[in-house]
Amino acid sequence: MTATAVTVGSVTFPAPVMTASGTAGHGAELAPYMPLDRLGAVVVKSLASFEWAGNPAPRVHPAGVGMINAVGLQGKGVEHWLEHDLPPLLATGTRVVASIWGRGVDDYRRAAEMLADAPDGVVALEVNLSCPNLEGRRGIFAHDADLSAEVIRATAAVGRPRWAKLSPNTDRVVEVASAVHSAGAESVTLVNTLLGMVLDPSTGRPALGAGGGGYSGRPVHPVAVRTVFDVRAACPDLPIVGVGGVASGWDAAELMLAGAQAVQVGTATFADPAAPWTIQQELLSWCAARGLDPAEISGLAHGPGLPRSAQG
Repeated sequence: MTATAVTVGSVTFPAPVMTASGTAGHGAELAPYMPLDRLGAVVVKSLASFEWAGNPAPRVHPAGVGMINAVGLQGKGVEHWLEHDLPPLLATGTRVVASIWGRGVDDYRRAAEMLADAPDGVVALEVNLSCPNLEGRRGIFAHDADLSAEVIRATAAVGRPRWAKLSPNTDRVVEVASAVHSAGAESVTLVNTLLGMVLDPSTGRPALGAGGGGYSGRPVHPVAVRTVFDVRAACPDLPIVGVGGVASGWDAAELMLAGAQAVQVGTATFADPAAPWTIQQELLSWCAARGLDPAEISGLAHGPGLPRSAQG
C-alpha cells in the first residue's frame, strides 16, 4: 500500500493534492463532487480584510486550450468568511488553507490579524502576493523581493504557517522566494497565472472587462515545472507547493519530481469539478506502480531521477 501523507513545512497532510485558490470557491462548494476530507486540503479563494466587488464583467474567457480570467478577487471579506463560509467547509472534515490579499502591506496585516483566532482546522495561511487581476496601477507584490518580505513579516500575527504564493511573471522569482523564506514564510506556492490578454474578434477590443487577465490551464504547466525546479535548486530547504496546469496524475508527479512537496489543482476544476480528486487518484496510482510513496518523489529530478526499479 502506498503511504499517501506528505509534509509541507510543519504541516502534515493526509494526501498530496489540494485545490488551488480562486478555483474552489470560499467554502464547501465542491463538496457535492468529491470527498473533500480525502484531499490534502482545500485552499479557498483569496480574502481581504474588507468586502471587494471585483472586476467588471466579462471576467472569464477561453484562450486556446487554456483560460484567461480577471475576476478581481471578489469576496465579502474575512469576517463574513469566518462566520458563514468556513463552518460548512470544516464540517466536511477537510483541512483548510486560508488565502489573503491586500492593496497594501496594512491590508495584509489586518487580514492576518482577523484570522488569528480562526479554528484549528485552518492549518496554514497562503499569502497571495502574485495575483495579476487587481488594478494594474499597483503592479504585483511578488515582483519586488523587499516588498514581498515586508508583507510576510506583517502577517506574523496569524500565528500559523504562512505560504507565499509567487508569480511566474518575473525573472526574480528565486530571489523573491529566498526573501520571503527569510522573512518567515514556511513555504512558497509556485506559481500563479501568467499575464495575458485575449481580443474579441467581433469588436477588436479586449474580451475581458478589465482588459488583461491571468492565463492558466495546461499550457502554463512547463512554466510551473521550471519555476519549481529552479527554486528547489536554489533553496533546497524551502518547502514548495506546486501549481499550474495540472490536469493529470503525471502533471502532479512532474511538479513533485521537480521539487514540490504537494500539488494544487485549479483550472481543471472548471471543466470537471471532481478534477482534484481524480488527479490525486491518478498520482497515487502512478506512485504505487513504481513502488514509491508521494513523499519519496519530491525533488528526484535534481539527482539521478527515479530509482532504476521504478523506471520504464
